[in-house]
Amino acid sequence: MNQTTTTTGPQAERIQSMFGEIAGRYDLANTILSAGIHHLWRKSVVKWSGARAGQRVLDCATGTGDLAIEFKKAVGSSGDVIGTDFCKEMLAPAPAKAEKQGLAIHFEQADVTKLPFENSSFDVSSISFGIRNVQDPVKGLSELARVVRPGGVVMVLEFGQPNIPGVQQAFDFYSRRVLPKIGGWITGRPQAYEYLQNSSAKFPCREEFVEMMMQTGQFESCEFRTLSLGIAYMYKGVVRTQH
Repeated sequence: MNQTTTTTGPQAERIQSMFGEIAGRYDLANTILSAGIHHLWRKSVVKWSGARAGQRVLDCATGTGDLAIEFKKAVGSSGDVIGTDFCKEMLAPAPAKAEKQGLAIHFEQADVTKLPFENSSFDVSSISFGIRNVQDPVKGLSELARVVRPGGVVMVLEFGQPNIPGVQQAFDFYSRRVLPKIGGWITGRPQAYEYLQNSSAKFPCREEFVEMMMQTGQFESCEFRTLSLGIAYMYKGVVRTQH
């Protein structure tokens, strides 16, 4: 097993506090900063996961519940979706948001590095825009795999760094100069968006993140797909038959 990629994330307490401070205007900031495209990215994750009626899904770092909601639409009333986040302020709007769409989703506070669920209890687990904020991302990925049945999948959606000339420079300018200012103006916490930009600029993506997933020893295979010219990436890991 290759152990060349090591990544240590930020301190959990710092991240928990930061997201608690911006939770009230997080959805508005996301929609403005991404022009709403993050909803399309989540739909792509659900489609690629192969989630279908009757399956059980766990969405970690669910925030205000957007990805959990998309998964619930896929698994239907016969399926079961649980959304977790370690920041209670981020979770607060999620139940009402799901209920407004007529969707029954259970939300609870939990840390992705120590999930309170039994082995092999879900068909799919996921995390969107959260793994780079985990203090030990490899441990988080291991937990995401542990709770999924053999042959099930772990789905990750995360920002990355475009590697197309021109796109790379344009996105770098936007993320460094524009994003923190607008995010700070909307939420009143510019330092939070400076952190979010810096973390996405440094976090492994493409093959390096696939390698991180494989370091867990929990996956038969891992692959990635590029979204919006490399602004974001989605990853799919198939859980080993013996884990």
